[in-house]
Amino acid sequence: MAKIRVGLLFGGCSGEHEVSLRSAQAIARALEAGQNADQYQITPVYIQKDGRWQPGEQAQQVLAAGVPPGMLEDETVDPVVGSSSSTAALQPTRPAALERWQSAATVSEVDVWFPILHGPNGEDGTVQGLLQLMQVPFVGSGVLGSALGMDKIAMKMAFAQVGLPQANYVAVTRSQVWSNPCIFPKLCDQIEAELDYPCFVKPANLGSSVGIAKVRTRSQLEAALDSAASYDRRLIVEAAVPSPRELECAVLGNDHPRASVVGEITYQSDFYDYQTKYTEGLAQLHIPADIPEAIARQIQEMSIRAFEAVDGAGLARVDFFYVESTGEILINEINTLPGFTATSMYPQLWAASGVSFAELVDRLVQLAIESR
Repeated sequence: MAKIRVGLLFGGCSGEHEVSLRSAQAIARALEAGQNADQYQITPVYIQKDGRWQPGEQAQQVLAAGVPPGMLEDETVDPVVGSSSSTAALQPTRPAALERWQSAATVSEVDVWFPILHGPNGEDGTVQGLLQLMQVPFVGSGVLGSALGMDKIAMKMAFAQVGLPQANYVAVTRSQVWSNPCIFPKLCDQIEAELDYPCFVKPANLGSSVGIAKVRTRSQLEAALDSAASYDRRLIVEAAVPSPRELECAVLGNDHPRASVVGEITYQSDFYDYQTKYTEGLAQLHIPADIPEAIARQIQEMSIRAFEAVDGAGLARVDFFYVESTGEILINEINTLPGFTATSMYPQLWAASGVSFAELVDRLVQLAIESR
């Protein structure tokens, strides 16, 4: 029986380029593990930071090394965790990988795409629209689910429509921030009146905590709005939830999705910023979370409602705030294409739910084929 040709699409134009490379490596290993190796054949396609697509040998080399082309020769600084690393340490995996992928099918012969592109121009519906035009099945949500899952304002509006509780927020546009001296102060007055301090200022369409600031004063608010506006034309300001526990749940499926066990993230920093998220040892994952069973069930049910509210497909991770003193649960956001390294929360939640990494990747490919 002919193998299913899986087009592994990775890299991309966003600030999460390097995270995508790590995710792609883990998925490639899973597709080559056990029974998957008999069923799937990998066609790696690398999207450079300038948007150009590179199939063939260069994609194979980048995937094997796990770093962008300009970093393949010398010692580099790890773009994710910030530590020094030498590509020489990666060399032992490269020849074997190249040998396996040299016979990979051309892009035109791909049977199903596995886009593992994080952030804008990857998980926001743009690539999904292109793949849909190609009329080839692909893993994950379609254009609508991806776009809603990326834009925090549209996402929150969808959550509100199905009655999911969430923190108060104010939607802001870049034009309001970069306006005349009469409009901007009134905007800040509105935010202070509706949300008070502390609050969080975020670009609406970025991931990995890029451009996010926690503010406690008027001057900090003004600076944070100006900074966030440099990243996106749509911004959101959210009220801070008092002393929350941060819980996450993974969703898997199409028309009949199911939820994983619930996990918790703990850290010592002021909030879960980029450095905390990607620096080894600064955040801890607790799976399953030490919470009452009734709370876990409620979070699982809310995760599926959120998934269905945005028209999700395949996979998603849904994040919550749990205020233990009151029992209140607030949905924070949904991520329709979460990190997929072996140590990422999404695959770990499923591992704790009885689904191995290799089984999870296989199931996602099959879900893509079933749904398109």
